[in-house]
Amino acid sequence: MIKKTLLQGLLIVAGFFVIWFGFSQLDFMKFFKVREHTQNMENKLGDMIWNQIADNENVVTNDTIVKTLDKLINPLCKANDIERDSLKIHIVKKDVINAFALPNNHLVVYTGLIEDCKRQEALQGVLGHEIGHIQKNHVMKKLSKEIGYSVLLTAAGGSKGGQVAREILKTLTSSAYDRKLEKEADITSVDYMIKAHIDPKPMADFMYQMAQESKMPDGMSWIADHPESEERAKYILDYIKGKKLKNKESITEKDWKTFKELVDKE
Repeated sequence: MIKKTLLQGLLIVAGFFVIWFGFSQLDFMKFFKVREHTQNMENKLGDMIWNQIADNENVVTNDTIVKTLDKLINPLCKANDIERDSLKIHIVKKDVINAFALPNNHLVVYTGLIEDCKRQEALQGVLGHEIGHIQKNHVMKKLSKEIGYSVLLTAAGGSKGGQVAREILKTLTSSAYDRKLEKEADITSVDYMIKAHIDPKPMADFMYQMAQESKMPDGMSWIADHPESEERAKYILDYIKGKKLKNKESITEKDWKTFKELVDKE
């Protein structure tokens, strides 16, 4: 009787290990196609939101403006092994100091931001920050937390898509990421700039500039959404302290001035 019980116990243990070994050989994400499903959802959401923006806003298509912005972004991508074509950069004519990332690698830049940046490196710092959000998958983390995965899934499926798209756009343009994600995006941008031989100090200066405004205009969305901007400027300066920084201008000062003038006339 004891032998029979012992044998049954051994068979149960052996069976458990056989099952465990079998499951350990499976790539569950691949098995249930979770990655593919999530990526499809993200692609649909991003395109849906961008289409809504494009239908309701004035998208800048001036070839000189578009190509100049590319010249500012390309060094960041090249130095950090980011595929430039994977980013969908859009310039929107709007007197708001803002730039924000959408799902599916869309990055929207308002002309108000370009006009307000005194130096090209400041603009590159903000763009690097948003690219950091994209590369670190912060956009979907934020939306899943604040809106809910099931709601996003429903929207991507076509049910109440327009309504949810508006809610997503409001979430991405009117509220900040949590501090941990914001700091990660800031430091990521600084690392991008250092590798591209672009001075990150103007990025910190831009934050200080906004933080020191005595009265915050309604249009200063990017900084208004980042209320701890002075604190962020300080930790950026602390992070680069002691590092050997180089500054290779991506475009000439003349081209930067022309770029801003063209944007202002749009």
